[in-house]
Amino acid sequence: MSISALNTGLSGMKAYQSALDSSSHAVANASTSNFKPQQVRFQETGTGGVIVNISQDGSLASKLDPANPNSPAEMQQSGTDLEAEVVSALQYKNGFDFSARIVKTADAMLGTLIDIRS
Repeated sequence: MSISALNTGLSGMKAYQSALDSSSHAVANASTSNFKPQQVRFQETGTGGVIVNISQDGSLASKLDPANPNSPAEMQQSGTDLEAEVVSALQYKNGFDFSARIVKTADAMLGTLIDIRS
């Protein structure tokens, strides 16, 4: 039980760290023309852990002027939505923190089990 909880917590920490890296990359390139942020998707593993799939297949979220939809300045905007990235970063941070708590709890449980067996 404790070993699987430890593995679940560690996989969550790794997945959320990768997602945070992707979010920080998007924020850092928010002013880059034609930048397409990566898409982050979490997936449950068969062993109870989690992995993250990061892909570059996202569509450019440009805000076109309805009066002139083909304006070159508008077509070169970054696809990064800063508000969404801030919310995502907070979610990833909290997910990382919760996963770290799972690791700490599993560590304490293993320590107790070892103390009982000794």
